[in-house]
Amino acid sequence: MAGSLHSLLAPTDDFPRRHIGPDADETRQMLATVGCDTLDALIDQAVPAAIRRQAPLDLPPALGERAALSAMEALAKQNVVARSLIGMGYADTHTPTVILRNVMENPGWYTQYTPYQAEIAQGRLEALVNFQTMVADLTGLPLTNASLLDEGTAAAEAMALCRAVTRGRKPSFFISDRCHPQTVAVVQTRAEPLGIEIRVGDVAALDLSAQDVFGVLLQYPDTEGAVVDHRALIGAVHEAGGLVVMATDLLALTLLTPPGELGADIAVGSSQRLGVPLGFGGPHAGFIATHEAHKRNLPGRIVGVSVDAEGRPAYRLALQTREQHIRRDRATSNICTAQVLLAVMAGMYGVYHGPEGLRRIARRVRAMTEICAEGARRLGYAVATAEVFDTLKLDCGEGGAEAAHAATVAAGINLRRYGDGRSVGVALDECTELPLLDALFAALAEAKGVELGFTAQELADVATGEVVEGLRRTSDFMTHPIFNVHHSEHELLRYLHQLQSRDLSLTHAMIPLGSCTMKLNATSEMIPVTWPELARIHPFAPAEQAKGYQLLFERLERWLAEITGFAAVGLQPNAGSQGEYAGLLVIRAWHKSRGDDQRTVCLIPTSAHGTNPASAVMAGMKVVPVKCDERGDIDLDDLKAKAEAHADTLAALMITYPSTHGVFEDQVKAVCEIVHGCGGQVYMDGANMNAQVGLCRPGDIGADVCHLNLHKTFCIPHGGGGPGMGPIGVAAHLAPFLPGHPVTGLGGEAAIGPVSAAPYGSPGILPISYMYIAMMGAEGLTQATQAAILNANYMAARLKDHYDVVFTGSNGRVAHEFIVDCRGFKASADVTVDDIAKRLMDFGFHAPTMSWPVPGTLMIEPTESETLAELDRFCEAMITIRAEIQAIEDGQLDRAVNPLKCAPHTARAVTADDWDRPYSRAQGAYPAPWVRAHKFWPAVARVDNAYGDRNLMCTCPPMSAFEDDA
Repeated sequence: MAGSLHSLLAPTDDFPRRHIGPDADETRQMLATVGCDTLDALIDQAVPAAIRRQAPLDLPPALGERAALSAMEALAKQNVVARSLIGMGYADTHTPTVILRNVMENPGWYTQYTPYQAEIAQGRLEALVNFQTMVADLTGLPLTNASLLDEGTAAAEAMALCRAVTRGRKPSFFISDRCHPQTVAVVQTRAEPLGIEIRVGDVAALDLSAQDVFGVLLQYPDTEGAVVDHRALIGAVHEAGGLVVMATDLLALTLLTPPGELGADIAVGSSQRLGVPLGFGGPHAGFIATHEAHKRNLPGRIVGVSVDAEGRPAYRLALQTREQHIRRDRATSNICTAQVLLAVMAGMYGVYHGPEGLRRIARRVRAMTEICAEGARRLGYAVATAEVFDTLKLDCGEGGAEAAHAATVAAGINLRRYGDGRSVGVALDECTELPLLDALFAALAEAKGVELGFTAQELADVATGEVVEGLRRTSDFMTHPIFNVHHSEHELLRYLHQLQSRDLSLTHAMIPLGSCTMKLNATSEMIPVTWPELARIHPFAPAEQAKGYQLLFERLERWLAEITGFAAVGLQPNAGSQGEYAGLLVIRAWHKSRGDDQRTVCLIPTSAHGTNPASAVMAGMKVVPVKCDERGDIDLDDLKAKAEAHADTLAALMITYPSTHGVFEDQVKAVCEIVHGCGGQVYMDGANMNAQVGLCRPGDIGADVCHLNLHKTFCIPHGGGGPGMGPIGVAAHLAPFLPGHPVTGLGGEAAIGPVSAAPYGSPGILPISYMYIAMMGAEGLTQATQAAILNANYMAARLKDHYDVVFTGSNGRVAHEFIVDCRGFKASADVTVDDIAKRLMDFGFHAPTMSWPVPGTLMIEPTESETLAELDRFCEAMITIRAEIQAIEDGQLDRAVNPLKCAPHTARAVTADDWDRPYSRAQGAYPAPWVRAHKFWPAVARVDNAYGDRNLMCTCPPMSAFEDDA
């Protein structure tokens, strides 16, 4: 009776049953199909006993959704939302509410996957072309990509681009000491393992006579606010055979001569101040722009314009922008994660305001800065630089800086701390109002001990809103109609929903991508992200103002350490690729601390993610491939031979577990022992952690480092290709080497340099994973893993009579994903895996992962969040497609013109007056019953990738391209 009463009074908003798709009845049905009596029996068959953890995870009891939100609110309220005028590349901003509600808080935008299937991603791709066009126009450089991770990493990528263009013939990269300190540090981190000599100093004293500098990084406007004409310097660097990178501010470039017109080769920066919340440092969309001559060396993803099978314009990812998967250890970068959602927001900010609106905002910021400078002078402060855009460095006199900081913090205002005892920095933004300046003047007057005899309004006459005449922008920008028509909220709202309707997301159907874990991003997890107490905190705000964030970090690190079995967790890497890179740098630093500088060999299985070898090279390591056997497992004999052959130089082995083939390898502990026995460390790629949580732990298995894709296992949404987070867990001996940060003092003496611009990467989205773990608890997390494995084995069982399942474990089971073989269809029916992927769009589905890790196959991962009905729907689609392939094989359908070769079918094609295909319109467009009830129409027909590469266009096409007779 007591137990019944306890059950009766338990909260009704328990979360695991909302997150995990199959209920008890569905689980029983699925187990019957799989051939197991119980879920425990299936897990025993799928997960090797040698790695199983018997003790439950030591985590706090699960909270219901309301209780978790209440607890998160209490945590967030420990942060202090002051007005941060710190600058350093971060500015408070007004996110237009139409963009906040309809993009940032909209699952139709944040649950999309990376747009590799272009036909069902046309809305997002168009939004990214808008972003690229805006960046190209503002920087005066014609080629841009679809975003990078932040300003610091963009600068590091630009350095690598400079080195690639100059073919590594020169050893040195020069950085102006007037660049943001976090940017300098991130570039230094990137350069050191590559053997690049970094010189930081005053550009006025730069000696180019030795011609040993391959690139120079400048900040424009610089970190102290100065706007300097660098044309002469740029010319001198070019004469010496080097390239020039300018880290810049997009809003300032509406008034200032753009880098491209000054002669710069590359421009980088952050688009954060264009409507993206501060979020304690991220996520924000970095950018990079350059000349078209450098297109093959540009890192990241480029969205280009091509044509579809009907000859109409269509957007796509251009130039094989997953090139790290193709070139592997010869890749120029390991970047496969962008910040798409944030780039979309910044691009839509540009669409909403248009060129005149952006110029008006910039002039207002400049005017406020002029008023601030005049007021500071009247109070006895010396303004260090005359020509500025939005940032002032004020001389407070000897020892006066602390008094200024004390007075302004008491007034709710944060200024930049220089540490010289006499200077403070003030950076104004679009949120600045005259009352804020009055409060600032009052605090500065108090600090000086002088009377305040004026108001900001009384100083308004000094404001012109203009910048220095010699650097005033004269060229037009953002002239394309897209930036000049959607300035009313009604029009932007309609445009956003028009684009959203062209994109398939988790709001439409499951996205069964192997290794990508597209699971539920629950609303309760997402709600805190836009709370002011989390969204409006500057990353360099005083520590006492971020106590809520610090508690969140401490708890999340502790929970993740428990889940992974590691001693410590570092949250800084803001992408899975960054986690790989950071983990290898930590291993490298540990070896060097022991005097083992020669340990530079990294063993990598041939089945590994393409980012693995690229990351290893970036970390200064030499890649040695390890064979896989016919089962897809690591070939132990080959591993042992290569580990022993390189025993004196072995640094690490990179593995993925479960393997990239979707199988728990029985001998994983033996793999770790072989590497450890030869002096190496084991790095585990955490892409498949969704099959481990609660059942086994990387630290217990023998890994020394593991990165976690929080945008996979721990529910941060993919956002159309970013944001992501890739924190690393490390064993105790590696903990001292976790990434530090120079601005906040994060990390100890042994810490490697920062790998992201902000100390905690993209902390604004960490509440999502925090909420997920808090609401699931130990039991819920374990149940989720079990359900993920059940769902995958159920689908494999349903499909095995129609497609060969390529790899299974020793008991014939798969892990949380599996691979089906499509290679034989090329010979039997001239059908490729691409044809199957496009045909799935007609059923309303995104394709599984194509041709990786095995060419010509599909890797399917259902996750735990999909119900039996949705799993069956996808299986029926795959079975129907197999029947269509059989009809081709039997001669009932034409080999060249059939539903697969002509897929996807657009509404335009199906409703056209003419239909000359040898199958019915109904078979083409409505191949399954559920499609008649709710049809997702691909926006374009099959995209011509080759045409797009031959005719690269990565900015908005002219409106004439969309005319019917184009």
